Amino acid sequence: MQFLFTAIVAYLVYLLLTIGSGTVGLWSTAELIIGAVLAVVVGAVLRNRFIGKDLRMANPKRWLIFLAYLFPFFWAMAKANIDVAYRVITGRINPGSVRIDPKLKTDMSVTILANSITLTPGTLSVDVRAETNELFVHWINVDPAVLKDMPRDYHPICQTFPDWARRIAG
Repeated sequence: MQFLFTAIVAYLVYLLLTIGSGTVGLWSTAELIIGAVLAVVVGAVLRNRFIGKDLRMANPKRWLIFLAYLFPFFWAMAKANIDVAYRVITGRINPGSVRIDPKLKTDMSVTILANSITLTPGTLSVDVRAETNELFVHWINVDPAVLKDMPRDYHPICQTFPDWARRIAG
């Protein structure tokens, strides 16, 4: 079941990314075959990583929550792009590393959060403390007064990303 679900999702993502690449219809025959082969490989390699043994990520509700998460994520990314551009132009950069404690319980939710932080301009997930799931984040604008209060509140760095990761992956 895990293999099949992972392979199907991988195939659908492949088809979505290669849409319009065919000469007849949306995909060519070779494209469909290559996608199927790659989906089988991805399904075999990632079957236990993608949805887990408890099939948590097979729940369609979690996928709808993930799709809803894309809107605030892209909004935060747009704001971060403007902020980074402002800081680069004006030279008001105070970089530093901070430790945040998002209080996430599953590896999947920590992975979602770390990737969201890294994809947002001005922040970079550097390390995860495995026993507590605390993240070390390099941030473009750290207030020196808050560096002593570690682990710190995550809202100034990653806004509501941990709340969404908790909803998506539990």
